[in-house]
Amino acid sequence: MVNADKTVTFTLNAPNAGEVVLMLGSGNPRYPMTKGEDGRWSVTVGPLKPELYTYNIIVDGLRIVDPSNPEMQGGTAPGSNLLDVPGDPPRFDQIQDGPHGAVDIRTYFSKVQNVFRRVYIYTPPEYDTKTDKKYPVLYLRHGGGGNETSWYNEGRAGIIMDNLLAKNMAEPMLIVMMNGNVETGAAGGYNAEAMEIVAKELFEDVIPLVEKNYRVYTDQKHRAVAGLSMGGGQSFYIGLKYVEKFDWLGVFSTGLFGGIQGASFNAEEYIPGLLTNPTKFNNELELFYITVGEQDSRIEYTGNLVNTFREKRLDVVYETFPGNHEWRVWRESLYNFLPRLFR
Repeated sequence: MVNADKTVTFTLNAPNAGEVVLMLGSGNPRYPMTKGEDGRWSVTVGPLKPELYTYNIIVDGLRIVDPSNPEMQGGTAPGSNLLDVPGDPPRFDQIQDGPHGAVDIRTYFSKVQNVFRRVYIYTPPEYDTKTDKKYPVLYLRHGGGGNETSWYNEGRAGIIMDNLLAKNMAEPMLIVMMNGNVETGAAGGYNAEAMEIVAKELFEDVIPLVEKNYRVYTDQKHRAVAGLSMGGGQSFYIGLKYVEKFDWLGVFSTGLFGGIQGASFNAEEYIPGLLTNPTKFNNELELFYITVGEQDSRIEYTGNLVNTFREKRLDVVYETFPGNHEWRVWRESLYNFLPRLFR
């Protein structure tokens, strides 16, 4: 329960437990809970900064989700609850009074991966009334451990878009949140085979589905791709290798550039011409936008690469935000990326 003073009280009915601990937020600080005479455990923490947090409860060494809270972090292995501490005034990623868009959940058969998949598609509030209007599209990719639910659920992409539109800070657009995991048996991550699989699925399965069923533009200048972490690496690969298909590219907190175990990156080998023929990419792209958290181990490598890009006269916009490798950085990245698109 979020209290008026922004403290939060957590409770769990576990009369037979010997130890219960709350694990809250980034870095997973732990708070021992106290057992009451009725067998209920409780702890009050904070006051907490207005934010969307994740948390777990550890009961006698076993990590569980809070059975009293239906709000869950999604992904391939859901294992945390979500806690929304509201702000006053409301946060940019907090649901607010005003027009709201819709999110369609569509199932399709991926010919590339030979499996049924789902995609979440956000349409802006005006979509159902302005039936003679076409819209640009952002293809938005999740990180490792996530799936098509991640940007909708933890990322609050639709809420962020609604709030920007209410203030006339962004162009109305569709946001397509797809599953970026590889299910063909090939290794995932940043290897060339996995990258080409997700690129091929985007071009052969997802984009045709969107362009067949929605009123969208189908040209390069009305198409953007962006993602976080693993999805940031995928977006880097897709947006630059197929630069003639996208005018707008966003890369948030990718480990592709370094800062994670096993990372070894050569920009020119990865995307031939990126450093030796930057004019080609500058002419094709309206925006090449890179972000990273200021406490993220990837920041040194990302900053060094951005410096190399700039030395080679490759146009790039680079921003950092407070935080580690976490959702508050990625929501902030999206919030600052969206107003730059399709202008």
